[in-house]
Amino acid sequence: MTGADDETDETDDEADPPPPVSREQFFEWRSPRLGATNPERMTNPVWVWLVESGFNAWRANKAFDGPSALGAGPGWCFERFGRSTTELPDGRTILVAGEHEDHYDPDFYIYNDVVVRHPDGRVEIFGYPREVFPPTDFHSATLVGDRIILIGNLGYPRERNPGHTQVLALELDSFAVRELVTSGDPPGWIHEHTATLAENGRAILVQRGKLDRGEDSSLVENIDDWRLDLETWQWTRLTERRWPRRELRRSDGRPNHLWEYQQACWFRSVGWEKDLQEQLASLTEELGTEPDLALSEQLFRPSVAHEALADDDDAHDTVRIFVDGVLVRFVNTLYAVQMTVEGDLPQETVDAIAGELRDRLTALENTPYELHEL
Repeated sequence: MTGADDETDETDDEADPPPPVSREQFFEWRSPRLGATNPERMTNPVWVWLVESGFNAWRANKAFDGPSALGAGPGWCFERFGRSTTELPDGRTILVAGEHEDHYDPDFYIYNDVVVRHPDGRVEIFGYPREVFPPTDFHSATLVGDRIILIGNLGYPRERNPGHTQVLALELDSFAVRELVTSGDPPGWIHEHTATLAENGRAILVQRGKLDRGEDSSLVENIDDWRLDLETWQWTRLTERRWPRRELRRSDGRPNHLWEYQQACWFRSVGWEKDLQEQLASLTEELGTEPDLALSEQLFRPSVAHEALADDDDAHDTVRIFVDGVLVRFVNTLYAVQMTVEGDLPQETVDAIAGELRDRLTALENTPYELHEL
């Protein structure tokens, strides 16, 4: 089982070797493009150079004094989030799709390609028509025989299909991509999940991740487990956890400032006074009032008796506490804070924790917050 890769770090470009491609070649292959067939072999010296060198789109464009992405569109890039990596028994490594940068960056692009690294160092790149292989990121990739089963996708917002789960097969003999028609009870439009091949090799277990449920709602955590039968291609829902979940959002729909508060608290803890004062000034201007760092540090420490747990290294945006032996998680999603109670607590206790959190967020942000059930 493989999941999605994080984006690689940028490297120092002060002593870059000269690119092994010409300016004319760079401009010919500067931009992403779709394949015309399933697949189309799109190996070219520019993209191979970008794969091997680690140059991202901005850095490559700078090397050739190319046009701004604001006018010319995004440049092809191999530095990606949400890409899957699968190692084959014969030594090849298969890297599938992923995205470069966030939506606000001019080089943002979600890819629908396959890159093959051979043991001898060779690189092959395959492209596909959009209707065959939609732009895909934060999927899972599971090796099953001579196929890689690709499950899930975040994708562009306008192309998501809430309630449906994208399932594709990458055929390793031809590198064609096929859509697999499934039945049963799928998890829905899922991404950032885990996918594990069953011991008998006949099913894939899907857990965790996030779901887009449509209707302009926030992305929500997937709290249930699902199985995809690899013979019948039928989905089975294995759990139906009825955990209480709440979401808190600013009434004006704007993003919150919890990350900025967190940074300010950290600057104060390490004694970086200049950075602290700059962050406080910025927060004061944004909020229209003096930020309350003491309240920020107690935001997820409710008045009800609880035990605070150590930070989860795998989730910097998550805070966990125990209340009467029940795990309560708070997840900051920039535009919302989501609270999940992983078990049974009295309704009045759940309401008290959520209500107090709403009041604290209202005070921190100096604007009303709304509380909704998920």
